[in-house]
Amino acid sequence: MSKQTYSFCFCFRRRFRLPLSEAPPEIRTLFDHYSNEQGVMTASHVRSFLVEVQKEESATEEEAQAIIDGHKHLSIFHRRGLNLESFFNYLFSHNNNPPLSPSLGVHQDMSSPLSHYFIYTGHNSYLTGNQLSSDCSDLPIINALQNGVRVIELDIWPNASKDDVDVLHGRTLTSPVALIKCLMSIKQYAFVASEYPVVITLEDHLTPDLQAKVAQMVTQIFGDILFSPSSESLKEFPSPKSLKRRIIISTKPPKEYNEAKDVQEKEEESQKEKPVDDEEAWGKEVPSLRGGTISDYKNIVDEDDLDDGDDTDEAENSRQNASDEYRRLIAIHAGKPKGGLKECLKVDPDTVRRLSLSEIQLEKAAETHGKEIVRFTQRNILRVYPKGTRITSTNYNPLIGWMHGAQMVAFNMQGYGRSLWLMQGMFKANGGCGYVKKPHFLLESGLNDEVFDPKAHLPVKKTLKVTIYMGEGWFHDFKHTHFDQYSPPDFYARVGIAGVPYDTVMKKTGTIEDNWSPSWNEAFVFPLSVPELALLRVEVHEYDMSEKDDFGGQTCLPVWELRSGIRAVPLYSRKGEKYDNVKLLMRFEFI
Repeated sequence: MSKQTYSFCFCFRRRFRLPLSEAPPEIRTLFDHYSNEQGVMTASHVRSFLVEVQKEESATEEEAQAIIDGHKHLSIFHRRGLNLESFFNYLFSHNNNPPLSPSLGVHQDMSSPLSHYFIYTGHNSYLTGNQLSSDCSDLPIINALQNGVRVIELDIWPNASKDDVDVLHGRTLTSPVALIKCLMSIKQYAFVASEYPVVITLEDHLTPDLQAKVAQMVTQIFGDILFSPSSESLKEFPSPKSLKRRIIISTKPPKEYNEAKDVQEKEEESQKEKPVDDEEAWGKEVPSLRGGTISDYKNIVDEDDLDDGDDTDEAENSRQNASDEYRRLIAIHAGKPKGGLKECLKVDPDTVRRLSLSEIQLEKAAETHGKEIVRFTQRNILRVYPKGTRITSTNYNPLIGWMHGAQMVAFNMQGYGRSLWLMQGMFKANGGCGYVKKPHFLLESGLNDEVFDPKAHLPVKKTLKVTIYMGEGWFHDFKHTHFDQYSPPDFYARVGIAGVPYDTVMKKTGTIEDNWSPSWNEAFVFPLSVPELALLRVEVHEYDMSEKDDFGGQTCLPVWELRSGIRAVPLYSRKGEKYDNVKLLMRFEFI
């Protein structure tokens, strides 16, 4: 249909013309430049365009001809080449011209130790919703694995009769699920999305006899795919490549979880932070790198906040009582040495381990020990997890962990929000395999043993210019009254960078009124001091004068893997599900 009718004031109707998507002026200019006098782009012209504009230096005429052949049904000149319409349709096809190269697949070196990679990590992976009253199930675990998550967390507790093991959040009213069901699901779905290793982190609340039972379960279920190190402690972590299709167990030495004296003090201290909703925080931008929190609940603290892995004398004593079979399962040992933060961050040249810190603990540690954290993560693994007051399963800004080299930035995968979009954007890199190689500056020391300083204001290394031409697809994916009851939507776009504090920024286009296919034709320039940790954020919203603006789609892309040139960028829902038709036409230039 060429027109659309909206009703208002009960008896009046307004009709709006539905404009067809047309090539923006810059696309027309490029077509004129790369076509012959008859208005046709031959294979030679297409190849020149690919090399000079799209920066695909190795493009061949055969590949250019394949593009022409793929658009024969659009061009009356298909025997000779592309006309303007077919050229525009090629550029605006997210299947044929995406912003990240699908052909690259896993392209990073995967033969370095596990500590050299950011790893897609889940938190309380068994919960279906909020942290207090949602059910425990293996379904969230299955969904996480299907989406490429590589670290699954399970809390294991004695069941009501104390003779078996449940997966259960110990301070909630959730219904437990048998551990064996979760382990079987992990085995079945572990390598559906990626062949690289899955790590199971266990929060252990068991007696020694039940630990022995868990050891038997794990051994029988996983069999040969379970990685068991030859010695109790590793001098260096193995590589993802050497651990393909293997399951790894990570936990701390067994101990009793007694309530610490300072629980109330820690909770009161966490309540001092101003409560900020995840959506609102990222809407206003957060160069301070603080995410959202929930602070309306008293006396509720994550078990990890009490004492996640403190390897005290008490723990050592209880460890002696643990079964040998259970200890042999542990490939990545977790724990905190006695003596405070300084001791926790000491690097032992003869062994490697995993350290866990809450988001608040990491923020505080980063203020005084930022370089020490970076040095620690060059060999050891740091896991960061959400604070216990995130009752509704919100998340925090992952950049504070990544910029300090933290490999396991653990997220609640049950909901959605801008922080989770960043996590999903990061792990679009490296073929979506769940492992992203850390930048070299987080892995190496200088001549004088200096390491990367996350606080340093560094010079600009690279500048990204982003042009957002237009968008389309909402008309096909949404009801015509979804955004506005009385007229077509008024779309605007927000484009920005999430990265180190000095790179983090957000900018906004103008609003295009009453148009399902908005054309903004605006360019933005982003100077980047650490492009290796920069994520491009894109959101589209529909302006609403009287209410909160409506959400129209989002995506997050790793800057270091962006394809230069004019690309079709698909958009996703709040939950990270790709829309069928909604997409943007954008150009990326590194200048």
